[in-house]
Amino acid sequence: MKFLGKLIIALLVAVLVVILGLYILLQTRWGAGWITDWVNAHSDYHITFDEMDHSLSSPGHVMLKNVTFGRKGQPSTLVAQSVDIGLSTRQLTDPFHVDAIILREGTLNIFPDTASIPFQADRLQLSDMAFNSPNSAWKLSAQRVNGGLMPWLPEAGRILGSKAKIELSAGSLTLNGIPASNVLIQGDINKDEVNFSTLGADVARGSLTGTARRNAQGGWQVDNLRLSDIRLQSDKTLVELLRPVVTLPSLKLGRVDVTDARVQGPDWAVTDLDVTLRDITFSNGDWQSEEGKLSLNASEFIYGSLHFFDPIANVNLSPQGLEISQLTSRWEGGMVRTRGAWTRSDKGLTLDDVAVAGLEYTLPENWKTQWMTELPEWLTRVTVTKFSASRNLIIDIDPTFPFQLTALDGYGNLLQLARDRKWGIWSGSATLNAAAGTFNRVDVRRPSIALTANASTINISELSAFVGKGLLEATATLSQQPDRQVALSLNGRAVPANVLENWGWPKLSMQGDANMRLVARGQLKADQPLKPTVNATLALTGANGQQQQQTMQAGVVSASPVPSSTPAPEAAAPAPQPQANPFQ
Repeated sequence: MKFLGKLIIALLVAVLVVILGLYILLQTRWGAGWITDWVNAHSDYHITFDEMDHSLSSPGHVMLKNVTFGRKGQPSTLVAQSVDIGLSTRQLTDPFHVDAIILREGTLNIFPDTASIPFQADRLQLSDMAFNSPNSAWKLSAQRVNGGLMPWLPEAGRILGSKAKIELSAGSLTLNGIPASNVLIQGDINKDEVNFSTLGADVARGSLTGTARRNAQGGWQVDNLRLSDIRLQSDKTLVELLRPVVTLPSLKLGRVDVTDARVQGPDWAVTDLDVTLRDITFSNGDWQSEEGKLSLNASEFIYGSLHFFDPIANVNLSPQGLEISQLTSRWEGGMVRTRGAWTRSDKGLTLDDVAVAGLEYTLPENWKTQWMTELPEWLTRVTVTKFSASRNLIIDIDPTFPFQLTALDGYGNLLQLARDRKWGIWSGSATLNAAAGTFNRVDVRRPSIALTANASTINISELSAFVGKGLLEATATLSQQPDRQVALSLNGRAVPANVLENWGWPKLSMQGDANMRLVARGQLKADQPLKPTVNATLALTGANGQQQQQTMQAGVVSASPVPSSTPAPEAAAPAPQPQANPFQ
């Protein structure tokens, strides 16, 4: 019996020595290499670490140093200086589910097609980690991340698991190219639903706070969002910057407040922007609202060639469309004011009152192209119920036919300026007059025009201007059909005989002042020049009784003598003195 007892004691001592030896060896580089080689050879994962540390004073913790972990053939999911694993008696029945995993000073990468990870923990904690989500719809990169989630139950494609509470902070973060710092996130995950009960960050030298939820379909609901003192410079156009918002399955905004923002891009900028937006949902490239509201003001807004100062807008949103209760701005040295409504049913914009005053506006070089370009699908009709203009300066620097109108006044009623997404004057009436004008280097005084339009014709009942010592008066009709037939009847009294030369008529031999009559027809089709379509007759009588008549066929002029039996037109008479314009 004594021998058996000694043998058992010897075996126990030997086992303890072996266990102690293994315990010591596993905490060496040789032991770490043996463990990693065995795991890499018998699993789909690759793992490396320099050594494993375990202290008898903290028997429930195992520390791995300089760890790299991931699936074979793929970039590493985890790189960390240390991984602290908290153990418990649960490992007897579920060896891969631990109490806690603490990752320190490393990088955690999340890929959209991440495979399942065999480890689970009641708590995953990050300490001074970096966090990346490359190749995903929301490109995310964060540094100095602290916090964690409870529990951590990773699944295939869901490295954060299906159900967990989240509390994270980050020293810096970049989301879709937009940087932020001092980020705080609190919330929870429930399968495909994500709820952020607290969002806070310093963004573009300003601050962001809010709450948001994502549903199982990928749509977002932002209950409230506040942006203050934002100073953002972007390399994206305004459309590109907003594209992530409109490409979401849905985005519902409860209330968004922007205060004192300054944002700038390649061809756009806005300064001192204040915005309040309530109750609007964006979905499938459209928007919906029950009782929404948009209030906006800024000190300056630039978009392409448009430059507005002190714009103010107040808009009410409803299922029927938009009600523009106020829209005003200083623009091109003057002021623009309007109100109206956009209706969803016909995608039509009706402006009840449009007033422009004091503008000093040079038309863009491509204004004719813009005039012929179709409007977007959401705007099929533009109607101006009442229009007024006062003391405006309009300039066109097109070298083929420049013009300028000084002190331009006018008014209009029931003007339909767009129909079926095409600009034009499709109905209504308008009267415009100016103190002076220049048309292709011909100076005129008090030019004026009065017109009415319907679906078939634009009728110009008055077109007049003082030129030199005399007066030009004309009437015209323009067809609204695709061929755009135009008919013009012009009379001149005591006007320079060569007044028409700078407006496209060939050079005349007559000098001095003359009475004239021009009758012309042509086509103002957008896809062909005007001159080859013009047929016209021109008759002139000079102050000395000299007569000249010309006929234009297809834009080519041929002169013909006036028959002797034909009564000569009345000799040029002094033009009446200009009278005060009743519309000024």
